[in-house]
This record gives sequence, C-alpha cells and structure tokens, in this order.
Amino acid sequence: MKALFDTVSYKCSKVVTKSYSTSFSLATKMLYKSIRYDIYNIYGFVRFADEIVDSFHNYDKEMLFNKFSDDLESALKDKISLNPILNSFQHTFHQYNIDKSLVDAFMKSMRLDLHKKDYLTEEEYKEYIYGSADVVGLMCLKVFVNGDDLKYNELKDTAMSLGSAFQKVNFLRDLKADFEGLDRTYFPNTDLNNLDEQSKQDIIDDIERDFEKGLSGIKKLPIEAKFGVFMAYRYYSQLLKKLKKTPALNIKNTRVRVSNPKKIELLARSYVKYQLNLM
Repeated sequence: MKALFDTVSYKCSKVVTKSYSTSFSLATKMLYKSIRYDIYNIYGFVRFADEIVDSFHNYDKEMLFNKFSDDLESALKDKISLNPILNSFQHTFHQYNIDKSLVDAFMKSMRLDLHKKDYLTEEEYKEYIYGSADVVGLMCLKVFVNGDDLKYNELKDTAMSLGSAFQKVNFLRDLKADFEGLDRTYFPNTDLNNLDEQSKQDIIDDIERDFEKGLSGIKKLPIEAKFGVFMAYRYYSQLLKKLKKTPALNIKNTRVRVSNPKKIELLARSYVKYQLNLM
C-alpha cells in the first residue's frame, strides 16, 4: 500500500535527522506530534543535498547532485518518489503548499558549493545564506503556521533572520573544516589566515542582531511550534556564547561544540523559561 510506503519514508527522514544532528533532533522532539514528521521531512531533504556537496569526495559530486536534482523535480511533479527522503519531502511540500521558489533557491546555493570557494561581496554572501538557510526557515514556517498565508507573511522576516543566525553560527563554528577541508570561505572581507578578534567580533555582532530579530518572531509562533523553535534558538545561542569566549586563533584550529549533557541542561532551563514566559 502507498500509505505503508509513505510511513516508511517518513521514518527514514526521522532517522536521517537523528543520525546527523542530535541538537536539531532534540529541538524537533519538542514540537507537537502533528507537525514533527513534516520537519523531519524537510531536514532529511536539505541534509541529503548538503551531504552530496560536502562529503562525497571520492565520487562525481556534480553527477550525483544533478541526479538528485532531477529526482527532486520528478518527486514534486509526480507526488511520489522511490527515494524515501524525496518521497517524504514531496508530501510536506504539497500538504503545506510550499513555494517552489524556496526549493529552487536552496538547490541553487547547494550547487554553488560544488565549485565556488569564496564570497567576496556582501551581496554574494547574503544570496548564499538566503538559499542555504533562510529558505529552510521559511519552509519550516509554512508547517508551523499550517499554511496560513497571513501568519506566514507576518513572521517571514523574523524566520529568515533566525535562519541566517543559525547558518552564520555554523560558518563560525566550522571555519577549520570549511577552510582546510573544503577550501571554502563564506565571510566576505575577512582574511581567515589572519583572523583577529575585531573580525570575529564583527561577525558575532551581526549574528546577535539576527538572533534578536529572530526571537521576536519565535514569541509569535503557534503553540505547536513555539517551544521547539525556542529550544533550537537556545542551543545556537549557547554555541555562540562559547564561540565568543574562544580566541579567534583557536576558532580556526578547533570545532567548538555543546556537549550532550549541556544540551539536556539547556532543555530543562529552556522549558522553565518557556513556562514562566521569560523568553
């Protein structure tokens, strides 16, 4: 039965989420069950695309990405795919009437990672972040507001700011892996060979502005989504605090993490803040 295949597909997306990101998986568990699987479905899709361009070094990445892109188009058109990750994503895409331009922008940014190594201007940087992060936030927002266009438009800008903040924290955390492992630099006007404290602080100030705007939107989310998104915000805020305390030279030579026990502590404290309306 098709229903059984769909159920298996959704479970595959959940496994991808749990396997690749303990923090995102933990935050997703805090969402209401009614929307939880749809967020797994979105994450599974974006994670697979990202893995192709970031991890499959011994394979023809461009060929694999082109095939994935073609399969994606077929899945969205036919409303089914034998790739369970794409099958689950197309279900969420159609159920919440996600704008195809968001998917196209995401795939465009992922394709840039096949060849583009640096972003020299603010315009290039912002376009990449829009496609790689902001649109993912907007896809999730469609689920959070249950397709309500009025609520979606009200929260659109704040959702994009939160997506930008998450992505920029990832960039700062992953400086070593991106620079040394993938020969990529995302921050414009920043010499990563000579990253100093002022350059690091400029990046952090920019992220904190995005977080401030993003938090204002979290407070207006429907109850089904609010605590889960707040949990993700708290995790990334904690990660940014650790990066803030880490000397610039050390950021280039290590990968700052939030330990699993700390994540559980964050969950408990976040729940108290949420219950007391101290967000």
